[in-house]
Amino acid sequence: MSTIVTRAGKGSALSYAEVDANFTNLNTDKLQSTSSAAILTLTSASIGVLTATSASLSVLTATSASISALTATSSTLTNPTVNNYTEGVVAIGTVTSASTLSLTNGTVQTATLTASTACTFTMPTATAGKSFVLLLKQAASTGNGTATFTGVKFGTAGAPTITATAGKMDILTFVSDGTNWYGSVAAGYTP
Repeated sequence: MSTIVTRAGKGSALSYAEVDANFTNLNTDKLQSTSSAAILTLTSASIGVLTATSASLSVLTATSASISALTATSSTLTNPTVNNYTEGVVAIGTVTSASTLSLTNGTVQTATLTASTACTFTMPTATAGKSFVLLLKQAASTGNGTATFTGVKFGTAGAPTITATAGKMDILTFVSDGTNWYGSVAAGYTP
């Protein structure tokens, strides 16, 4: 097995040549696991970017470690504990008569209605376990915009009446079971 140079072991930052050598050594000494679970343990380390694409991240233990970015595309994390997280925010901007919602860039969406215009929001594809929040604002000085949502089931009170007062905001929450989107609203906030 080749030697891997660490910042902690060296006592200073690694040179580009040392980083390149580490990657070469790691590639040469590929770990052949006899089980289906891969285990990565980091102690007193700093990870710039960890990317797992179409993989199942079974165990990631980072003791006294700083992880600046973890990208896991089409991956499964089982029973994780996540503290102090931030969801991606998408500023849709001012909407007119129609707007298609997409969760690609974030699950907190913000939109401002156009004065006295009815906007129809087209929902993303209903996928089991997906959810998002829409902060829906009225124009600051005019208000009176309305909104409807395609394919959303609301509770017994039915589809909400959007607060029409200028400058007010309603918070709509949506969750999907894979077949339908279900919505609820908290109305009348002053942002």
